[in-house]
Amino acid sequence: MSQSSAAPVVERIDAKNRYEILVDGTRAGLTAYRDRGDQRVFYHTEVDDAFAGQGLASQLVQQALTDVRASGKRIVPVCPYVAKFLKKHEEFADITDTVTPDVLRWLDTELG
Repeated sequence: MSQSSAAPVVERIDAKNRYEILVDGTRAGLTAYRDRGDQRVFYHTEVDDAFAGQGLASQLVQQALTDVRASGKRIVPVCPYVAKFLKKHEEFADITDTVTPDVLRWLDTELG
């Protein structure tokens, strides 16, 4: 496995409702969300197998959640990876909302 020469870059792609992490210009992973009022509901995170084991998911989620804070929104961690990340990173506890049945029903409707 080759290591990247450039630092990974995280971008928010509003048109696709996701954050992407790029390594040397190639999308290595993403975390997908839908906005519900002042909440950003994260429901899926993935990193391509070719980029596994490099800590990219953690970097991606860290930067995505930092962006959520900067935007004044709150985090709803439906995605198991985001939920696990938040258990280890209590600095986001003040902007994290509980996943409720109402949120899950709303998300099902949003995703079709």
